[in-house]
Amino acid sequence: MPFPRPLLIAAASLASLLLAAQPPVNSNCENAIGLCAQQSMAGDNTGAQNLTMPAYCQPGAVGVWYSFTTNSVGGAATVSIGNINCPDLPGMDNELAVVVLAGDGSCTASSFQPASACQWDSLPFSATTNQDLLPGTTYWVMVSGMRNGSATMAAQCGFTIEVSGPGVDVVDVDFDAGPDVQIPQGGSTQLNATGGTTYEWSPTSGLSGNTIADPVAQPGETTVYTVSTEINGCIYEDALTVNVVRLVNPVNTFTPNGDGINDTWEIPELRSFPQAEVSVYDRWGQRVFHSIGYKDPFDGSGLPTATYYWYIQVNDVGGKSDPYTGFITIVR
Repeated sequence: MPFPRPLLIAAASLASLLLAAQPPVNSNCENAIGLCAQQSMAGDNTGAQNLTMPAYCQPGAVGVWYSFTTNSVGGAATVSIGNINCPDLPGMDNELAVVVLAGDGSCTASSFQPASACQWDSLPFSATTNQDLLPGTTYWVMVSGMRNGSATMAAQCGFTIEVSGPGVDVVDVDFDAGPDVQIPQGGSTQLNATGGTTYEWSPTSGLSGNTIADPVAQPGETTVYTVSTEINGCIYEDALTVNVVRLVNPVNTFTPNGDGINDTWEIPELRSFPQAEVSVYDRWGQRVFHSIGYKDPFDGSGLPTATYYWYIQVNDVGGKSDPYTGFITIVR
Protein backbone atom coordinates (compact mmCIF):
# COMPACT_ATOMS: atom_id res chain seq x y z
CA MET A 1 0.00 0.00 0.00
CA PRO A 2 1.50 3.41 -0.94
CA PHE A 3 2.38 5.78 1.90
CA PRO A 4 0.05 8.80 2.42
CA ARG A 5 1.48 12.01 0.99
CA PRO A 6 1.99 13.73 4.42
CA LEU A 7 3.99 10.72 5.59
CA LEU A 8 6.07 10.73 2.42
CA ILE A 9 6.78 14.44 2.88
CA ALA A 10 7.76 13.89 6.53
CA ALA A 11 9.94 10.93 5.58
CA ALA A 12 11.60 12.91 2.81
CA SER A 13 12.22 15.82 5.19
CA LEU A 14 13.74 13.53 7.81
CA ALA A 15 15.87 11.85 5.17
CA SER A 16 17.11 15.27 4.04
CA LEU A 17 17.98 16.16 7.62
CA LEU A 18 19.89 12.91 8.02
CA LEU A 19 21.84 13.47 4.84
CA ALA A 20 22.60 17.05 5.89
CA ALA A 21 23.53 16.13 9.46
CA GLN A 22 26.92 17.21 10.73
CA PRO A 23 29.22 14.19 10.42
CA PRO A 24 30.32 12.73 13.77
CA VAL A 25 33.85 13.68 14.76
CA ASN A 26 34.85 10.02 14.57
CA SER A 27 33.81 9.68 10.92
CA ASN A 28 37.57 9.67 10.28
CA CYS A 29 39.98 7.05 11.55
CA GLU A 30 42.31 9.80 12.76
CA ASN A 31 39.59 10.84 15.23
CA ALA A 32 38.72 7.34 16.41
CA ILE A 33 37.14 7.37 19.89
CA GLY A 34 38.90 5.22 22.46
CA LEU A 35 36.96 2.38 24.07
CA CYS A 36 37.56 1.33 27.67
CA ALA A 37 37.28 -2.34 28.59
CA GLN A 38 33.85 -3.35 29.91
CA GLN A 39 32.54 0.23 29.77
CA SER A 40 29.58 0.74 27.46
CA MET A 41 29.60 3.94 25.38
CA ALA A 42 26.85 5.63 23.37
CA GLY A 43 27.48 6.15 19.65
CA ASP A 44 25.74 7.41 16.53
CA ASN A 45 26.67 7.21 12.85
CA THR A 46 24.05 9.71 11.67
CA GLY A 47 25.50 11.98 8.99
CA ALA A 48 28.79 10.06 8.69
CA GLN A 49 30.24 10.08 5.17
CA ASN A 50 33.45 8.11 5.24
CA LEU A 51 34.42 7.13 1.72
CA THR A 52 37.86 5.76 2.63
CA MET A 53 36.76 2.99 5.01
CA PRO A 54 37.81 -0.56 4.09
CA ALA A 55 34.96 -2.48 2.50
CA TYR A 56 35.31 -5.62 4.61
CA CYS A 57 31.62 -5.44 5.50
CA GLN A 58 30.45 -4.14 2.11
CA PRO A 59 28.74 -1.31 3.98
CA GLY A 60 27.31 1.95 2.91
CA ALA A 61 29.45 5.02 3.44
CA VAL A 62 27.95 5.79 6.84
CA GLY A 63 30.68 4.64 9.21
CA VAL A 64 32.33 5.73 12.46
CA TRP A 65 35.61 4.68 14.05
CA TYR A 66 36.69 3.49 17.49
CA SER A 67 39.93 2.12 18.88
CA PHE A 68 41.07 0.15 21.90
CA THR A 69 44.40 -0.92 23.40
CA THR A 70 45.01 -4.47 24.53
CA ASN A 71 46.31 -5.31 28.00
CA SER A 72 49.82 -6.56 28.81
CA VAL A 73 48.81 -10.18 28.16
CA GLY A 74 46.83 -9.95 24.93
CA GLY A 75 44.24 -12.43 23.69
CA ALA A 76 40.77 -12.40 22.19
CA ALA A 77 38.46 -9.38 22.30
CA THR A 78 34.74 -8.98 21.67
CA VAL A 79 33.06 -5.80 20.45
CA SER A 80 29.34 -5.70 21.25
CA ILE A 81 26.73 -3.45 19.62
CA GLY A 82 23.42 -2.90 21.41
CA ASN A 83 20.47 -0.53 21.83
CA ILE A 84 20.30 0.02 18.07
CA ASN A 85 17.91 2.92 17.51
CA CYS A 86 17.24 3.72 13.85
CA PRO A 87 14.63 6.12 12.44
CA ASP A 88 11.64 4.43 10.78
CA LEU A 89 12.15 5.72 7.24
CA PRO A 90 11.06 4.16 3.93
CA GLY A 91 14.19 3.09 2.08
CA MET A 92 16.47 3.15 5.11
CA ASP A 93 18.00 -0.07 6.39
CA ASN A 94 18.13 -0.62 10.15
CA GLU A 95 21.17 -2.91 10.29
CA LEU A 96 24.57 -1.89 11.58
CA ALA A 97 27.82 -3.73 10.91
CA VAL A 98 31.00 -3.99 13.00
CA VAL A 99 34.48 -5.29 12.27
CA VAL A 100 37.73 -5.24 14.29
CA LEU A 101 40.80 -4.17 12.32
CA ALA A 102 44.54 -4.40 12.83
CA GLY A 103 46.60 -1.55 11.40
CA ASP A 104 49.80 0.42 11.66
CA GLY A 105 48.12 3.65 12.77
CA SER A 106 48.43 5.39 9.42
CA CYS A 107 44.66 5.11 8.85
CA THR A 108 45.07 4.42 5.15
CA ALA A 109 42.69 1.82 3.72
CA SER A 110 45.56 -0.40 2.62
CA SER A 111 47.06 -0.48 6.14
CA PHE A 112 44.15 -2.37 7.68
CA GLN A 113 43.67 -6.09 7.98
CA PRO A 114 40.55 -7.67 9.51
CA ALA A 115 41.06 -9.13 12.98
CA SER A 116 37.48 -10.39 13.15
CA ALA A 117 34.77 -11.47 10.78
CA CYS A 118 32.30 -8.76 9.85
CA GLN A 119 29.07 -9.08 11.80
CA TRP A 120 25.79 -7.21 11.31
CA ASP A 121 22.23 -7.19 12.59
CA SER A 122 19.32 -4.97 13.61
CA LEU A 123 19.31 -6.59 17.08
CA PRO A 124 22.12 -6.61 19.65
CA PHE A 125 25.14 -8.51 18.27
CA SER A 126 28.90 -8.76 18.61
CA ALA A 127 32.12 -9.51 16.74
CA THR A 128 34.90 -11.58 18.36
CA THR A 129 38.44 -11.50 17.06
CA ASN A 130 39.48 -14.57 15.13
CA GLN A 131 43.00 -14.48 16.59
CA ASP A 132 44.74 -13.64 19.84
CA LEU A 133 45.52 -9.94 19.74
CA LEU A 134 49.03 -8.74 20.54
CA PRO A 135 49.61 -7.29 24.03
CA GLY A 136 49.84 -3.52 24.47
CA THR A 137 48.67 -2.85 20.90
CA THR A 138 46.06 -0.49 19.45
CA TYR A 139 43.30 -1.96 17.29
CA TRP A 140 40.50 -0.22 15.39
CA VAL A 141 36.77 -0.86 15.22
CA MET A 142 34.55 0.29 12.35
CA VAL A 143 30.79 0.57 12.89
CA SER A 144 28.90 1.25 9.68
CA GLY A 145 25.38 1.38 8.33
CA MET A 146 24.20 -1.44 6.08
CA ARG A 147 22.14 -1.11 2.93
CA ASN A 148 20.70 -4.50 2.07
CA GLY A 149 18.00 -5.66 -0.30
CA SER A 150 15.69 -2.88 -1.47
CA ALA A 151 17.08 -0.29 0.94
CA THR A 152 18.14 2.93 -0.75
CA MET A 153 19.76 4.48 2.34
CA ALA A 154 22.30 2.94 4.69
CA ALA A 155 21.31 2.77 8.35
CA GLN A 156 22.00 5.94 10.36
CA CYS A 157 21.34 5.01 13.96
CA GLY A 158 22.15 5.47 17.58
CA PHE A 159 23.70 2.50 19.38
CA THR A 160 25.90 1.45 22.28
CA ILE A 161 29.33 -0.12 21.88
CA GLU A 162 31.48 -2.04 24.36
CA VAL A 163 34.72 -4.02 24.18
CA SER A 164 35.53 -6.89 26.53
CA GLY A 165 37.43 -10.15 26.70
CA PRO A 166 40.72 -11.55 27.99
CA GLY A 167 42.76 -9.47 25.56
CA VAL A 168 41.47 -6.12 26.83
CA ASP A 169 40.29 -6.64 30.40
CA VAL A 170 42.40 -4.47 32.72
CA VAL A 171 41.06 -5.08 36.24
CA ASP A 172 42.74 -8.11 37.85
CA VAL A 173 45.14 -8.24 34.89
CA ASP A 174 47.10 -4.98 34.76
CA PHE A 175 45.42 -3.26 37.71
CA ASP A 176 44.57 -4.85 41.04
CA ALA A 177 43.40 -3.50 44.39
CA GLY A 178 44.83 -6.56 46.14
CA PRO A 179 43.17 -9.44 47.99
CA ASP A 180 40.51 -9.21 50.69
CA VAL A 181 42.03 -9.21 54.19
CA GLN A 182 40.90 -9.93 57.74
CA ILE A 183 42.05 -7.95 60.74
CA PRO A 184 41.15 -8.04 64.43
CA GLN A 185 39.00 -5.29 65.84
CA GLY A 186 41.34 -2.37 66.51
CA GLY A 187 43.99 -3.80 64.19
CA SER A 188 45.35 -2.46 60.91
CA THR A 189 46.66 -3.69 57.57
CA GLN A 190 48.60 -2.17 54.70
CA LEU A 191 46.78 -2.17 51.37
CA ASN A 192 48.78 -2.59 48.17
CA ALA A 193 47.21 -1.68 44.83
CA THR A 194 49.32 -2.43 41.76
CA GLY A 195 49.42 -1.41 38.11
CA GLY A 196 47.95 2.07 38.38
CA THR A 197 49.40 5.40 37.35
CA THR A 198 47.69 7.41 40.06
CA TYR A 199 45.45 6.16 42.86
CA GLU A 200 42.25 7.37 44.48
CA TRP A 201 40.82 5.34 47.38
CA SER A 202 37.28 5.55 48.71
CA PRO A 203 35.97 5.80 51.37
CA THR A 204 38.77 7.66 53.12
CA SER A 205 37.71 6.69 56.64
CA GLY A 206 40.29 4.55 58.39
CA LEU A 207 42.99 5.20 55.76
CA SER A 208 46.38 6.80 56.31
CA GLY A 209 46.11 8.34 52.82
CA ASN A 210 43.83 8.07 49.81
CA THR A 211 46.12 8.99 46.89
CA ILE A 212 48.90 6.44 47.36
CA ALA A 213 49.11 2.80 46.32
CA ASP A 214 49.72 1.40 49.80
CA PRO A 215 47.81 3.22 52.56
CA VAL A 216 47.42 1.69 56.02
CA ALA A 217 43.79 0.78 56.71
CA GLN A 218 42.38 0.69 60.23
CA PRO A 219 38.59 0.69 59.84
CA GLY A 220 36.35 0.36 62.87
CA GLU A 221 34.09 -2.08 61.04
CA THR A 222 34.16 -4.27 57.95
CA THR A 223 34.68 -1.92 54.99
CA VAL A 224 34.81 -2.27 51.21
CA TYR A 225 37.55 -0.02 49.82
CA THR A 226 37.50 0.99 46.13
CA VAL A 227 40.55 2.28 44.29
CA SER A 228 40.54 3.93 40.87
CA THR A 229 43.28 4.74 38.38
CA GLU A 230 43.73 5.95 34.79
CA ILE A 231 45.28 3.65 32.17
CA ASN A 232 45.41 4.55 28.45
CA GLY A 233 42.93 7.35 29.00
CA CYS A 234 40.42 5.08 30.77
CA ILE A 235 39.35 5.14 34.42
CA TYR A 236 39.22 1.72 36.06
CA GLU A 237 38.09 0.68 39.53
CA ASP A 238 38.79 -2.33 41.69
CA ALA A 239 37.75 -3.13 45.25
CA LEU A 240 38.70 -5.21 48.24
CA THR A 241 37.09 -5.90 51.60
CA VAL A 242 38.79 -5.40 54.94
CA ASN A 243 36.91 -7.74 57.27
CA VAL A 244 37.03 -6.62 60.90
CA VAL A 245 36.49 -9.48 63.34
CA ARG A 246 36.39 -9.84 67.11
CA LEU A 247 39.11 -12.19 68.23
CA VAL A 248 37.20 -12.96 71.41
CA ASN A 249 33.47 -12.97 72.00
CA PRO A 250 32.85 -14.31 75.51
CA VAL A 251 29.47 -15.46 76.84
CA ASN A 252 27.87 -13.04 79.29
CA THR A 253 26.67 -15.51 81.97
CA PHE A 254 27.95 -18.48 83.92
CA THR A 255 26.61 -20.44 86.90
CA PRO A 256 29.26 -21.52 89.45
CA ASN A 257 26.89 -23.73 91.50
CA GLY A 258 28.96 -26.93 91.47
CA ASP A 259 26.68 -28.93 89.16
CA GLY A 260 29.46 -29.41 86.63
CA ILE A 261 27.61 -27.42 84.00
CA ASN A 262 28.75 -23.92 83.05
CA ASP A 263 30.62 -23.58 86.37
CA THR A 264 33.43 -21.42 84.94
CA TRP A 265 33.72 -18.59 82.46
CA GLU A 266 35.03 -20.35 79.37
CA ILE A 267 36.68 -18.32 76.57
CA PRO A 268 37.82 -20.89 73.96
CA GLU A 269 39.33 -18.25 71.65
CA LEU A 270 42.04 -17.46 74.21
CA ARG A 271 43.64 -20.87 73.73
CA SER A 272 45.29 -19.33 70.65
CA PHE A 273 46.66 -16.41 72.69
CA PRO A 274 48.73 -17.73 75.61
CA GLN A 275 49.82 -14.18 76.53
CA ALA A 276 46.30 -12.74 76.71
CA GLU A 277 45.64 -10.52 79.73
CA VAL A 278 42.25 -10.95 81.39
CA SER A 279 40.84 -8.77 84.19
CA VAL A 280 37.41 -8.78 85.86
CA TYR A 281 36.07 -5.88 87.99
CA ASP A 282 33.11 -5.48 90.30
CA ARG A 283 30.62 -2.63 90.19
CA TRP A 284 32.90 -0.41 92.31
CA GLY A 285 35.89 -0.86 90.03
CA GLN A 286 37.74 -3.30 92.26
CA ARG A 287 39.61 -5.95 90.34
CA VAL A 288 38.39 -9.40 91.42
CA PHE A 289 40.26 -11.51 88.87
CA HIS A 290 43.44 -11.13 86.82
CA SER A 291 45.55 -13.50 84.78
CA ILE A 292 48.20 -13.52 82.08
CA GLY A 293 47.09 -16.29 79.80
CA TYR A 294 43.85 -18.05 80.64
CA LYS A 295 44.90 -21.51 81.71
CA ASP A 296 42.65 -21.44 84.80
CA PRO A 297 39.26 -19.88 83.88
CA PHE A 298 37.49 -17.41 86.14
CA ASP A 299 35.16 -19.34 88.50
CA GLY A 300 33.69 -16.49 90.54
CA SER A 301 34.96 -18.06 93.76
CA GLY A 302 33.77 -16.12 96.82
CA LEU A 303 31.81 -13.60 94.75
CA PRO A 304 28.07 -12.98 95.04
CA THR A 305 25.51 -13.09 92.27
CA ALA A 306 26.04 -9.82 90.37
CA THR A 307 27.19 -8.31 87.12
CA TYR A 308 30.93 -7.82 86.67
CA TYR A 309 32.91 -6.04 84.02
CA TRP A 310 35.78 -7.53 82.06
CA TYR A 311 38.77 -6.26 80.16
CA ILE A 312 40.72 -8.52 77.78
CA GLN A 313 43.84 -7.63 75.85
CA VAL A 314 44.81 -10.20 73.21
CA ASN A 315 48.61 -10.08 73.12
CA ASP A 316 50.64 -11.91 70.49
CA VAL A 317 54.04 -11.67 68.84
CA GLY A 318 52.91 -8.47 67.15
CA GLY A 319 52.42 -6.72 70.50
CA LYS A 320 49.41 -5.65 72.53
CA SER A 321 46.00 -5.39 70.89
CA ASP A 322 43.35 -2.80 71.54
CA PRO A 323 41.33 -4.04 74.53
CA TYR A 324 38.02 -5.86 74.38
CA THR A 325 35.52 -4.98 77.10
CA GLY A 326 32.12 -6.20 78.21
CA PHE A 327 30.18 -7.61 81.17
CA ILE A 328 29.63 -11.01 82.73
CA THR A 329 26.87 -12.01 85.15
CA ILE A 330 27.38 -14.62 87.87
CA VAL A 331 24.17 -16.55 88.54
CA ARG A 332 24.12 -18.99 91.47
